[in-house]
Amino acid sequence: MTIGVFDSGIGGKSVANAISRALPDLRIIVREDREHLPYGTKSPEELLELVIPIFHEMIDSGCQIIVVACNTVSTTIINELRKEFIIPLIALDPMIKPAAALTRSGVIAVCATPATLASNRFHYLKKEYAGKIRVLEPDCSDWAMMIENNELNHDIIDTRISSVIKQDADVIVLACTHYHWIENEIVKIAGKRAKVLQPEQAIVERLKTVLEQRT
Repeated sequence: MTIGVFDSGIGGKSVANAISRALPDLRIIVREDREHLPYGTKSPEELLELVIPIFHEMIDSGCQIIVVACNTVSTTIINELRKEFIIPLIALDPMIKPAAALTRSGVIAVCATPATLASNRFHYLKKEYAGKIRVLEPDCSDWAMMIENNELNHDIIDTRISSVIKQDADVIVLACTHYHWIENEIVKIAGKRAKVLQPEQAIVERLKTVLEQRT
């Protein structure tokens, strides 16, 4: 079985690594689109124009399932992509539901791109699962390129994470796979004050379910 993992940049490799550890018998094709970074500032129309040809190429390369390891694409254009392609597409959701279940302070923070935060999917998840919870949305608009170019500004990361913790956030959601590469730094800043969530394990479990359905 050949699985495709797509992301705009290096975030997809983190997801692919998690899948490979859990399901080592799978053949995994990772496809990135660094030429058109950042995705987080693009419109849905621009994203569709970029992503559809890439998915066709992945399917032509043998991918039977595609993991859309990009929160921006998943939250903005996944419905249109599912109409275009007949193979299963496994999308990412910002982990608002589990964050809302975990918080004790009633405050969570979601670190995401501007496109994800502006998406209908994100607003639906907030309304559905966090209606009585305060959801902080720190400005992480420069994080993806900072991580992509390996030009980490540790002061910026520290300032923004410390800021949401000072506002009583006790759960921090990483809703961009780029941010998985700085997860350890965020966990260190948060310490025991906040739990950090990211979706790799959830993706693996969803992939297992889809694979079982296809056997």
